[in-house]
Amino acid sequence: MRTHACGDVNLAHLDETVTFCGWVHRRRDHGGVIFIDLRDHTGLVQVVFNPDRAEIFELAEQVRNEFVLRIQGRVRNRPEGTINPDMSTGEIEVLGTDLEILNRAATPAFQLDDNDVSEENRLRFRYLDLRRPEMQERIRLRARVVSRLRNTLEGMGFIDIETPMLTRATPEGARDYLVPSRTHPGSFFALPQSPQLFKQLLMMGGMDRYYQIARCFRDEDLRADRQPEFSQLDIEMAFIDEDTITDSMETMMRELFKDVMDVDLGDEFPRMPYAEAMRDFGSDKPDLRIPLKLVELSDVMADVEFKVFAAPASSDDGRVAALCLPGGNSLSRKEIDGYTEFVGRYGAKGLAYIKCNDIASGRDGLQSPIVKMLPDDVLTTIIERTGAKDGDLIFFGADKTRVVEDALGALRVQLGHDRDLLTCEWAPLWVVDFPMFEYDEGGKRWQALHHPFTAPTARNIDDWQTELDKDPGQCLSRAYDLVLNGTELGGGSIRIHQQDMQQKALEVLGIDEAEANDKFGFLLNALKYGAPPHGGIAFGIDRLIMLMSGAKSIRDVMAFPKTQTASCLLTSAPSEVSDAQWRDLSLRPRIKQSAKRQESES
Repeated sequence: MRTHACGDVNLAHLDETVTFCGWVHRRRDHGGVIFIDLRDHTGLVQVVFNPDRAEIFELAEQVRNEFVLRIQGRVRNRPEGTINPDMSTGEIEVLGTDLEILNRAATPAFQLDDNDVSEENRLRFRYLDLRRPEMQERIRLRARVVSRLRNTLEGMGFIDIETPMLTRATPEGARDYLVPSRTHPGSFFALPQSPQLFKQLLMMGGMDRYYQIARCFRDEDLRADRQPEFSQLDIEMAFIDEDTITDSMETMMRELFKDVMDVDLGDEFPRMPYAEAMRDFGSDKPDLRIPLKLVELSDVMADVEFKVFAAPASSDDGRVAALCLPGGNSLSRKEIDGYTEFVGRYGAKGLAYIKCNDIASGRDGLQSPIVKMLPDDVLTTIIERTGAKDGDLIFFGADKTRVVEDALGALRVQLGHDRDLLTCEWAPLWVVDFPMFEYDEGGKRWQALHHPFTAPTARNIDDWQTELDKDPGQCLSRAYDLVLNGTELGGGSIRIHQQDMQQKALEVLGIDEAEANDKFGFLLNALKYGAPPHGGIAFGIDRLIMLMSGAKSIRDVMAFPKTQTASCLLTSAPSEVSDAQWRDLSLRPRIKQSAKRQESES
């Protein structure tokens, strides 16, 4: 149907007859001459129709935005003064000699070049939204990235293996999406939250190096970087240690960014212990482009009379920390109030601060309501530890440790962007030495920080038992996360490959032998038959593309995403099903039954 794509024609095609197919991006009638900008996946081309071809011109007059056309014409230079250097086809135009309307279009729900279209409309009419150049580029970038990842991994000896989509529910941190079984009434499959157990079983089956672009499903509260169904690059390797897999993944990421974006991520990604990340940045995924750090002040504030600082400083689960903002004195009271409201979202009750006007003048050179409540030696220590200079502003966090780290960690990132403090474009980082367990105060039990199959740093059961007897919260795991620009790209670990150690991990989590056998006895049984040391990692494909494309949400890099309420506006899913389908599954909807009972009672 076509000889050329719209965006591929240039001066090399002058005087050639070409045929295009595409959508009408814009139609303009300039005093008897009609201009049509025709668009396809490669770009735009300007076509001119003159009235000397009456039949074709009359047809061109009927054309409207988003009509689908087939156009034939001769390539010529644009008239002087009309060249558009921003278009690949901006030096030429096509004199239309033939026109066929392949399909007419209703008035679009929104203009494709309108940047203020609501996300609701974009998702409801996704087929229109996908025609926009930025969406086309993001989807194509995604395809290039996946292709490059596959090539790299297969060059490293990995093989692509599919794992089941219909499996059984296992405890992986979020609610499962369940699928009722028609052939086993009352029983359900679960859609996989990840292929975690299956990829471990593949290592036990001797596959050695596995990868998969896996679809995963999690019924959890959504946000900008979460979706109920998403894609991850899933990887597992046998007979490895942490360095083997992190070095391999670094190579993969460096080659990916260099090949696809011509970006150099550096020779070696830095490694940072989890404890250091939380202490200095208030986050286990710190954005190292921002040159601000949290400064510990709990020891300094423990004995001051100012109880707002003294109480958390003296508490086992409390913390007082500072964050120094260079040049922060320029912040207005309105801006400071805005940041106070911002940290309130993370549980902070307020945001104390000190403006450093003239440090050499002592307390007289410091401006803040809290200055009078702190002794001179404490003020001096604050200035020394934060490295504050004249013109700087020091923010303080004082509360439970988690609240201080969440609030000041988020404030650090917000200030970094608001004040244009970023020192580079890309900052990769490995976060390592994660705690094995965290204590759930609500449930009064230990939980796995990653998942129950992560190996401890202790290499044998006796050493680990000694650590557990002292304090499970101090046990470290062989887990690692790859962070880029403050976003967790992927996480993984060396797995437990010994049955007695796996059983001990489950005991710490309060999972007894009966419950363990019920939920994943197949894995525990496989460990009896010679499981190799193994480990892996999983990368969020959607998050990766979001970062590489500069999009603000993973919804902008997925062809057909869900809303924040996990619904599809395009297809109106989820939807009710027929009574016949309920009968096939030997189920009854409780909502309908409840409605009928209420109706009969009334």
